[in-house]
Order: sequence, then structure tokens, then C-alpha cells
Amino acid sequence: MAKQAKVQISPWRFRIVLGGLLLLAFLLAWRALTLQVLDVDRGYQFLQGQGNARTNRTEVIPAHRGIITDRNGEPLAVSTPVASIWANPQELRGAKSDWSRLAGALDMSVSELTRRVQRYGDSQFMYLRRHLPPVAAQALMQMKIPGVYLQREYRRFYPAGEVTAHLLGFTDIDDRGQEGLELTYDEWLNGTPGRKRVLKDLYGNIIREIDAGEAASPGKNVQLSIDLRLQYLAYRELKSAINRTGAKAGSVVIIDSDSGEVLALVNQPSFNPNNRNQLTPDALRNRAVIDMFEPGSTVKPLTMVAALESGKYQPDTKINTNPGYIKVGRKLLEDHRNYGVLTVAEVLKKSSQVGTTKIALSLDEHDIWGVFDRFGLGRSTNSGFPGESSGVLTNRANWRPIERATFAFGYGITVTNLQLAQAYSVFANRGVFQQVSLLKRTEKPAQQQVISAKIARQVVDMLEEVTELGGTATRAQVDAYRIAGKTGTSHKAIAGGYAEDRYFAIFAGVAPASNPRIVAVVTIDEPKGDYFGGLVAAPVFSKVVSDALRLLNIAPDNLEETEPKPVVKGGASA
Repeated sequence: MAKQAKVQISPWRFRIVLGGLLLLAFLLAWRALTLQVLDVDRGYQFLQGQGNARTNRTEVIPAHRGIITDRNGEPLAVSTPVASIWANPQELRGAKSDWSRLAGALDMSVSELTRRVQRYGDSQFMYLRRHLPPVAAQALMQMKIPGVYLQREYRRFYPAGEVTAHLLGFTDIDDRGQEGLELTYDEWLNGTPGRKRVLKDLYGNIIREIDAGEAASPGKNVQLSIDLRLQYLAYRELKSAINRTGAKAGSVVIIDSDSGEVLALVNQPSFNPNNRNQLTPDALRNRAVIDMFEPGSTVKPLTMVAALESGKYQPDTKINTNPGYIKVGRKLLEDHRNYGVLTVAEVLKKSSQVGTTKIALSLDEHDIWGVFDRFGLGRSTNSGFPGESSGVLTNRANWRPIERATFAFGYGITVTNLQLAQAYSVFANRGVFQQVSLLKRTEKPAQQQVISAKIARQVVDMLEEVTELGGTATRAQVDAYRIAGKTGTSHKAIAGGYAEDRYFAIFAGVAPASNPRIVAVVTIDEPKGDYFGGLVAAPVFSKVVSDALRLLNIAPDNLEETEPKPVVKGGASA
């Protein structure tokens, strides 16, 4: 085999090729240098900007909403971490092969997912699912579907559920207050979101933090005056009473007479703020603060204050109620039966319309109105609850006799449950008026002596007789404690007058009567069958106050009573 001849390369050709390669390497190095170091034609900034635009993100750090607690620190509203899944529709359109997996993970049909992508096709953001548990959201993100991202949020949770629903209200899906105290204190509870810059990969996962940015500032906490133990007890007894009587609705308010703090405030019907899928507008109303009703005979003690202040009457002053009715103008006002001659205290005990009418017609009507006004009727309690009603306290230049009479026993005016409780706290607080509070107080509020301590004591003594044998509220009694209170039964107002078969049954009282610490008002709306306040509302008062006195460690003031007091079936029409 012949040897293959070697090909000789000309030295100048070799030098040209080598020089070309060296020049190419130099140009590449120079280009890299100008782009990444020298930035001669701003190429470095361009590439850096493009890279950052694809990988650097500003991540919002959600702020933790403040906690709402009861007076003892028990949580009533807390925010728990959740995750929301969102997508960039423009990116998601390029991953149609993954739509079936994604729809299954989101528990929706492929057709629904398709419609959503088409609807938001021109935007770069749409929510796929809000408020998923973090574990479920993380499992979905592990599918690594292009255009699908995770956003961390908080969701409000209410441990007591429907027991505190009307008071607290709720937040919307973005954790902003919509009802109740969540709405009132929304700015206080809301925190300020933070921000941080992060580096993300193609699937939206955070690789590292670029800088700490601005930390989130959590919302401030709110401590209510409510005692959750009493709230549960009041709710339980009210719900039982509504079921037992077939009533349309009801409310209970309990106040600490010393501080004016609301210890419990409950309504029926209620709702579950943690699951509002079947929520009706009617169930949302905080009836104790918003619904107005004519208080009926529960304001007779205020009329007696005007009588005692006039100097014309004392608790033992006699009033002739024969023959058991009285005609005022064309209206006939009747007692449950003819009580004959009664003292002023017995007029209250029997809830005599005739006796109250005679007292009212002997007084200046503006004096009675003035007492009602001093007790806070016709004015907001300034509790801070959104939509609170002020009630109506009508004042006229000229009163007809029938208006003077009916006004004195609670018709022609309207109040809320909370207003009535605030008014009765004047009796419990030795004639001192103070505004109620739904927040826990750390110091005494402003106080005003609106009636003398002597008259306040006299009225409490008369109200105690109402709960004793022969009174209209024997069912309000509590073993080992002296109770003072007043029943009320009012016809419901309708267009053109009053309904003959629809009533509000009411009981308002204080305990213990010797040195009152608790004020409670119970209202039952449209009970079926028995409808008198002494038969329907007073038993609820008895059970709620009995538990409250013991939970608050208030000493008994009637230990001499070894046998239960006799309870009278029936009662006056008040």
C-alpha cells in the first residue's frame, strides 16, 4: 500500500485561521464584557431588566387581622391562615393539556374552567379558588401547571358560632368587616400588609428572598365587655323559650349595673357566621339593638318616678281603682279585674291600668316625658353597634287625655331591648345614669344623677313586690336571691292600629334587689298560646339571672327563704 502524501498547509494560511479564531474569541469576550460589565450600549441594563421581569416578584405579605375576645380573654373572632389559587389566563391557555387535571383538583368541570379562562382572557389575573386549607393548596401547586399560582391569605373564624353571631357580625372573603362589631372596628382590627422582593421559578415557587422589604403590621385586638359564659347561658335559655312558646323571635340583654358593661346580648333566630351558604337577611338583624317595640307596662316604674318626684304621692298613697275600669275620652281602659283600693306600690304590683291612668292624669304630662328622657329613652345608647335604633319618644305641645294615659303605661313610644336595660340600670345604680358599653371598661364612665337615690330605692322596693305572691312576675323569682322587676305585654303595632292577636312579652328586672349588680331584659316576639310577660319572659329572666348571679360570685341576699315561693298561674295583662 502506498503511503498517503502529507498535505502541507501554508504558514500564512495557518496564521490567518488562527488569527480569525482569536479575533472571534476576543469579540465574544468583548461583547460579554460590554453587556455584563461595561454596559457601553446599555445592554447590561436591558438584559438584567428582562431577567428580573421574568423572575423577580414583589410578594404581598398579608396582615393578620386583630383578635376579638370576651372580657376574660376568650377568643371570639380569630384569623386562620389559608391559601388562594389564582392563574394568569394568558399563560394557562398554553397548558390546555393540564386543564383536566386542574379542574379535577379544583372540584370543577373542564367546561367551567374553560368559560372562566375565556372570560378573563384579556387580563393577567383571575382567582381559581379562594380560602383553601394550606395543605390542599400546596398539593395542587405540586402539579406544577404553568400559569397557576398561590396566594397566602387569612380567613376569619368564630369559635362560638351562632352564639355571638349578631354581636360580632362577620367579614367578607377579603377579611373586611361587613356586619356587627367587625364592621364598627374594621379600621382598628385591620392590619397593614407588608411587601418583600423574591426570586421565583417558572412555576411561581419562591427560590429565595431578595430583600426583606416592609414587614406586615398586624391589626389591633378588641376586648369586649361580653362574658362568653353568660352569653352561652343566655343563648341556651332564649333558644329553649322560643322553641317552647313557638315565638317568632326574642332577645336577652344582661348589663353590669356598676360599670354599664353589657355582659350578654343574644337573639333568636340566629345564624352560623362560619357557614353563610343559606343565610337569610331576617336572621342577620341584631334585634336587641335594632328592633323597636312599645315597652308597655315595663315603663310604669318610670311613671312612678314622676309621681314620687311630684310630692303628691308616696309608695303607700292610696288609689281607688273601683270599679276596675276607667273611661278616658271614648276609650275604656280596664284592669284584669277590679282591685278596689290600691296603694301606689300595689298599682305597680298588680300592673293596674286604672291606677296608672289616674296617677298620670293627675301629673303634668311633660314631667312624665322628662323622666323618660332622663332615663335615656328616645336616644341612642351610643354602643357603637352599626345601625343601632334610637327609639321614639314623642313630645307634643298639647296632649289629649288618652295620649297622656297610654304614654304613661308604654304606648306611643318605642324602645330597643338595650335601651330598656340601660334605663333600668338607673334603678340598680341608685339613680345614676351611665351609658352602656360593648367594650370592656378599665375606668368608670361619665355618670349623671338623674333621680334621687331615695326614689330609686323606693322604686326597687316596689318592683320587688311585683315578683312576690300576688304580683304579676312570681315566675321571675330566683332561689336565695331577692328579685325586682316589671312585666310588660304590648300589642304589636300594625298599619292602622294594633294587632289583636300579636304581642310582645317583656320582663325587665334587677338582681339582687338589696344591692343590684345585674340588669336583664327579656323580650319574646309573638309567642303562641300564653303571651303575658309574667308567663313567657319572666321564666327566662329567672333562669338566666340565676346562673349569672352564681357565675359572678354575687352573694345571696335571701338565705332565710328555705322554701320556694309560691308561683301563681296566670297574672295581670301586663
